Amino acid sequence: MKERKIKKIIEGSWVVEGAGVKLKRIFGFGDTSLTDPFLLLDNFGSKTPADYIAGFPWHPHRGIETITYMIEGVVAHGDSLGNSGEIKSGQVQWMTAGSGIVHQEMPKAYEGNMRGFQLWANLPKKEKMSRPRYRDIQAEDIPEFKGEGFSIKLICGDYGGVSGPAQDIIIKPWFFDVKAGPGAEFTLEVRPEDNVLCCVFEGKGWFDKMKTQEVGPGQLAVLEEGGSALSCSAGAEGLRFMLMAGKPLKEPVAWQGPIVMNTASELRTAFEEYRKGTFIKPYSGVKG
Repeated sequence: MKERKIKKIIEGSWVVEGAGVKLKRIFGFGDTSLTDPFLLLDNFGSKTPADYIAGFPWHPHRGIETITYMIEGVVAHGDSLGNSGEIKSGQVQWMTAGSGIVHQEMPKAYEGNMRGFQLWANLPKKEKMSRPRYRDIQAEDIPEFKGEGFSIKLICGDYGGVSGPAQDIIIKPWFFDVKAGPGAEFTLEVRPEDNVLCCVFEGKGWFDKMKTQEVGPGQLAVLEEGGSALSCSAGAEGLRFMLMAGKPLKEPVAWQGPIVMNTASELRTAFEEYRKGTFIKPYSGVKG
């Protein structure tokens, strides 16, 4: 199998979003061709509630899917579809905004290190105005693949005969939580047509056999195109990373804030509809 090599290392940067949430933006609002079909990855986490308690009050989305993975902590949510509840440690919220959804995400004070990820996946042009959908994925429904010295929690996608719970996803991405013990070395088989991204959040490691570039917490390894083998090596303290893989859409991206379309005209229409109160579409006549 042809081995992937590292194309680029992206260093996450601290930003303040929502009503005052401090988080590390691993990538987003930059060159989308590097991460296509993924648009943004935020790594949130703090032992101090003041860093996150203000949350993300009601706001719109259109043209994307947002995937929130709570590693530790509790976030209360609600949306214009009528869904409400809490996402707790180990759970996932998968929201397909499609033609339009308005929601809020409000973290609750947590005794410990509240942490997790939010990933934005782009929708292809033909699905931008699809019917909005929402699902909660329970921690016990996320299966685990166990290899020699490593394990994979499969949120979405298939590996080694194990299938993640999110199977009806439009762009068919992989979203894995990979954990390896100290000094572990292993090779993952990846789809040659996919863009492959690895975001380290515990320990350190390498993503090529020659160990040319060490990757640590808050860094993203963007792998070169093509190839079906991803070599992984853990450092002395082990390694844990989020693996994202998906076939690039290679479509124009018009992006402003929480809305991602294909043209500037579509963006203007979306924001005009939001101001006029016609942003949320009735199910009748909406593709879904």
